[in-house]
Amino acid sequence: MEFDYTLVSSKSFDDAVQAVEKEISNSGMKVLYVHDVQKSLSEKGFKRDGFKIVEFCNAKFANAFLNADIKIGLCMPCKINVYISGGETFISGMRPVVLSQFFPNADLGGMPAELDQIIKTIINNSK
Repeated sequence: MEFDYTLVSSKSFDDAVQAVEKEISNSGMKVLYVHDVQKSLSEKGFKRDGFKIVEFCNAKFANAFLNADIKIGLCMPCKINVYISGGETFISGMRPVVLSQFFPNADLGGMPAELDQIIKTIINNSK
């Protein structure tokens, strides 16, 4: 099973970031913060092509995951990366179905698969 779900976008970097934010809202999730990694690193003298991390959450999922195992908080909130590599724009998210590999004793039920599908839909609709 793949750790990530990553697609090449036909959109510009900025348009892809905006599309991800819109699709997150459309999915019933809330954008918490957008980290501009390129800007942060360039302020420290490091050159990097466009790279933003869009953090988002849904209280229902967050509470249920934390109830299953408080250490799942280490993987929260959900994140989708939008970045440029080799001149192409990529949209990438971690697949929640891998959580059971990291937290084998947590009873996660169908939540990882449900959230996995939501994240795939966000990425598919954003590309």
